[in-house]
Amino acid sequence: MGGADSLTDTKAQEQNSVASPASGERSALNALSDFLRDDMESCNREIVARMQSPVPLIPQLGAHLVAAGGKRLRPLLTLASARLCGYEPSPERQRHVGLAACVEFIHTATLLHDDVVDESTLRRGLASANAVFGNKASVLVGDFLFARSFQLMTADGSLKVMAILSAASATIAEGEVLQMATQNDLSTPIEKYLEVIHGKTAALFAAACRVGAVVAERPEAEEAALEAYGTNLGMAFQLVDDALDYAADQQVLGKTVGDDMREGKITLPVLAAFNAGDEAARGFWLRVIETGDQTEEDLPHALALIEKTGAIQTTLDRARVYADAAIEALSIFPDSPIRRLMIDAASYTVSRAN
Repeated sequence: MGGADSLTDTKAQEQNSVASPASGERSALNALSDFLRDDMESCNREIVARMQSPVPLIPQLGAHLVAAGGKRLRPLLTLASARLCGYEPSPERQRHVGLAACVEFIHTATLLHDDVVDESTLRRGLASANAVFGNKASVLVGDFLFARSFQLMTADGSLKVMAILSAASATIAEGEVLQMATQNDLSTPIEKYLEVIHGKTAALFAAACRVGAVVAERPEAEEAALEAYGTNLGMAFQLVDDALDYAADQQVLGKTVGDDMREGKITLPVLAAFNAGDEAARGFWLRVIETGDQTEEDLPHALALIEKTGAIQTTLDRARVYADAAIEALSIFPDSPIRRLMIDAASYTVSRAN
């Protein structure tokens, strides 16, 4: 590592890579969403309709979640994968739409539960549901959304689809428990951290993509290719999320920068900085992460240590490997506009700012 100038250059490169919107960043997911506009609108209508309940608190909390927006990336992947595989719905039967809504409900249920566990107060730049409605309401509405997702699986009628999505739901729960078990533990191997993010994020990405091939009744090879695409995309997505917690603009990110450190979460930026740090730096990380003894001055110091060790770039480099693997997985499919858009989405994942 060089002197102050090289550190400044490194920091500038990392900020340009993570916290500043890259050229074409906004268009990558927007272009995919625009291409699937009719499907996405149908999916959004299905989500709103399925959030209705005679219990007033459920649609009220649901409206809060819808107002918070979000990328809708996981249902978008189901719709895109189905179209990539040539699925042609009928006016009476749009399996890909129902399953895309199902995937979003699984995801949203986990977010509601996560925000309670993490005691988060912000979600997508707005007050989190638990901050507005309380922990009890968030947990119970999360349970309601899980139940709705299984109703949608049942309505689809495919045991194979149910097996894929129910297995993903169980894996997500396992990933969250494993993350809790590794919390505050800087001896966590990087392989164990990768196992955590596979469970909590990549498993649902994989399932969301694979069911697109299932509804199109495509061969197992295409199912496996889309599952690999989703898995690698999800891994890249979570790695960048973890980098953003230490490198993003808080207003752009939509949550408080440094939340992972405050919660003692073990992520690759922290592991990379800890493993590459000198004795003083390692002592700092042990204090703030393992003992939870933190002051207001600790976050700026943590950011400086992460900058000094190049931990953000280390994280992004690994994310790029996964993104490239996602792109390679699509090579089984012939060239088409939807395939190119899905490739762009994988590239975007590593350059996004939120």
